[in-house]
Amino acid sequence: MAGYRARWREGTSQMHIPCVSVADIELPREVSALYELAYNFWWSWTPSARRLFNTIDSVAWAHYRNPVELLINLEPSHWEPLLNNETFMGTYASVIGEFERYMNVHDHGSLSPVGGSKGSQHGPVAYFCMEFGMHECLPVYSGGLGILGGDFLKGASDLGVPLVGVGMLYRRSYFHQTIDAEGHQQHIYPVLDFNRLPVRPAAGPTGREIQVSAVLPGRQVFAKVWVAQVGRVPLLLLDTDITTNDPADRPISGILYVRGRLMRLVQEFVLGVAGVRALRALDIAPAVWHLNEGHSGFLQVERMCELVSGGSLSFAEAARRVARTTVFTTHTPVPAGNEAFDRSQVQHYLDEPAREMGLDSETLLRLGESEAGSPDAPFNLSAFVLRTSGFINGVSAIHARISNDMWSHVLSEHGSDPIQSVSNGVHIPTWLGPRMLDIFNETFGWGWTEQVLDTGLSDLVERIPDDKLWQAHIAQKERLGRFIRASLLRQFARHGHCPDTLRELQNWFSPQALTIGFARRFASYKRAELLFREIDRLRRLLIDEGRPIQIVLAGKAHPADRSGQELVRHLFGLTQLNDLRGRVFFLENYDIRVARAMVQGSDLWLNTPRRPQEASGTSGMKAALNGALNFSVLDGWWPEAFNGQNGWSIGPDQDIQGDEHVRDEHARDEEDAASLYSQLENEIIPTYYDRDQRGIPARWVRMMKNSIAAIMPRFSSRYMVRQYTERAYRLLSTSR
Repeated sequence: MAGYRARWREGTSQMHIPCVSVADIELPREVSALYELAYNFWWSWTPSARRLFNTIDSVAWAHYRNPVELLINLEPSHWEPLLNNETFMGTYASVIGEFERYMNVHDHGSLSPVGGSKGSQHGPVAYFCMEFGMHECLPVYSGGLGILGGDFLKGASDLGVPLVGVGMLYRRSYFHQTIDAEGHQQHIYPVLDFNRLPVRPAAGPTGREIQVSAVLPGRQVFAKVWVAQVGRVPLLLLDTDITTNDPADRPISGILYVRGRLMRLVQEFVLGVAGVRALRALDIAPAVWHLNEGHSGFLQVERMCELVSGGSLSFAEAARRVARTTVFTTHTPVPAGNEAFDRSQVQHYLDEPAREMGLDSETLLRLGESEAGSPDAPFNLSAFVLRTSGFINGVSAIHARISNDMWSHVLSEHGSDPIQSVSNGVHIPTWLGPRMLDIFNETFGWGWTEQVLDTGLSDLVERIPDDKLWQAHIAQKERLGRFIRASLLRQFARHGHCPDTLRELQNWFSPQALTIGFARRFASYKRAELLFREIDRLRRLLIDEGRPIQIVLAGKAHPADRSGQELVRHLFGLTQLNDLRGRVFFLENYDIRVARAMVQGSDLWLNTPRRPQEASGTSGMKAALNGALNFSVLDGWWPEAFNGQNGWSIGPDQDIQGDEHVRDEHARDEEDAASLYSQLENEIIPTYYDRDQRGIPARWVRMMKNSIAAIMPRFSSRYMVRQYTERAYRLLSTSR
């Protein structure tokens, strides 16, 4: 029976969780290893693995971009010519060998399992997040938080950090966005067939599927546990859409960031409580619990309840022990952005665990007061987790400073500035474009990503010939152009445009024109409209035949955000104006695939938040990997990266104070817009179009190299995960 428990593979840092086979995949014995490869997201950041699946059936791969779906739909007869093809079989053997070497690598020295060796009393890090974005084929994410979660798991896998993720498996996911002919955002919620995705049910001691429960008012709700394998890191995903549950409870895991507040409360309660129980059911005893944002905060209640009702600890002692092993990463720099619920509603969910601990539920409710002594205020999950965590961090230096000011009344007993800074990072192999990867492999040598934190990257980047770097960048812009034209063709055909208009699309997007990328959630503080504030001034820049620019936009507004949806409609309408058509593009359904195309093909990455409301932001990091230059307000991560030679800043550069958000917004918008246009006209466009005798923008290329060298090591997921390991995980795992 022990073989059905989660365990470490001997001599490696890979956690193995047994799973139940669900997909109807029939593979010849000669290529049977494709099964495990298809169910491991390692393929999503490994070009050779993706090329292998493409070789099997290029048409199906282009359509599905999902190896499980690809293999399910293959006819048995499809394999015969492949098995007799020496080139294919050689490629198969090479990729499987690469995969096995990655999975079976020994621990990475100082980053071996936290707190001790495998098999000891110390377990892995349990990393909880409301959403995870590994690849577009598993759409259980909405945006930045989920992409960060996916990149975090990949970084931990690369470094051999023992970690297990915990999240939700949403049957209808986050919405699929389409834009109608009038620019209105349409919300489509496709039903996912989990049996055709790279996820499998976790297996219990009998080899059957595992279900865990959470006690809700008057009933139990059950969750099936699925596993998505992310390299050497397993991700447990909870699914309530099972026949064990009452039909009214099955939609709890239906939609990510559902509009109904009470349903959101239930979701987050189930994530926290059932998430802890899923780990227990698999015999996983985490040494450290990492809450990525406050959505999973109710796991603290479950952990306290375990310690009090299952042992001799008092509630106060249990709370201290829980805090000593908890890392909390907050992502929200404004009070209104933190998750809060009606106090009376939360009380219904805390009554039972409070009773088990011999408490009045008011004791737990007080931990969630955003203002001490305000019993009528909403229950704030961030405040609750802040009070029950031992290591707290923001995701940039500015964000940590703002958060310390914002939560000083909650953390008054923790000393001065208890919220530390661990800046976000991105997973380089996931976001680096194919042509740039070729250049880096050629210049740096194979396996360079493993040494990116330990080498003098500036010297290596300088070795890249200017013409080769520029040619690789132009090639990725050409790929972006093809992506844009294909996307707009589908969109315009759906809108009913005539064939002549559809043919006209083939002339849109020039890889030679300065290309500005802007892609993010359409929240008001991100100011997607700032670039269009002086439309006539912008129009002159767009239609300048000698030095044209083109703009690529993408982004979703939450279904409940009417102002954000109106902004989508407004910007889409601008793309349809006669003199802007073919120069400004709006790509619908912003997801990982759209983001990948845009960050790999843009020249200039624009970011225009109102300071200090951008906690970090990671899209600019991804663009920088690919040689794009950032043009951003000095907020979030950018002040830590900007050196005057790797991009441009928008607006004043004075130090941000805690009361920055109360300044007059209109005046600030005017000030930032003036800075934006002035630098575009006087600095950015001239630098891009100033070409040497080879036709290369020499100064622009120098800035590209500076950007790559300055940003890639410091803002990689490897650096981020190492920071958490050295500053938090090791410290907390030994403080039990």
